[in-house]
Amino acid sequence: WAALVTLVVMEVVLGIDNLIFISILSNKLPPEHRQRTRRIGIGLALVMRLALLAAIGWIVGLTAPVFDLGFHGETFDTAFSWRDLILIAGGLFLVWKATKEIHHAVDVTPSNDMLEKDKKDVVINNVGSAIVQIILLDLVFSVDSILTAVGMTDHVPIMMVAVVTAVIVMLVASDPLADFID
Repeated sequence: WAALVTLVVMEVVLGIDNLIFISILSNKLPPEHRQRTRRIGIGLALVMRLALLAAIGWIVGLTAPVFDLGFHGETFDTAFSWRDLILIAGGLFLVWKATKEIHHAVDVTPSNDMLEKDKKDVVINNVGSAIVQIILLDLVFSVDSILTAVGMTDHVPIMMVAVVTAVIVMLVASDPLADFID
């Protein structure tokens, strides 16, 4: 029970940043499409996390070194596994996305961004583009979430209950958080 409670708390905390990005992306859409897009994004997060849990043996095996930079100092190892490369790529994607969103919010000149609020004549492309970006963000956050779950317990049912509980919390918190961010 302690593992379940701890993992639920960790999954909820990890889900908050995912929810913030989903809210930022969905808030760029016309108001009538925002809630549905958030629900789709959060639902896709659940599907991806459960799919990754189903492939847990493969994920755990991603720790074998893929390449080594060749410098072996006493303070750190220079070998990189697939898991390391996935986390680095995901982190770089999040830094790029956050920088782009901050620039978009601060820049006073309009851009040609497909998700700009003023472009209401391409609603279908906006929703589709938002969902594609949410899928990419969900993939990054799902890997992080599953690696945390694997590190905390060996019981897959506990991991699944924690992930489903965290996603339910995300669904409940999505509209108030999106309204606050907007």
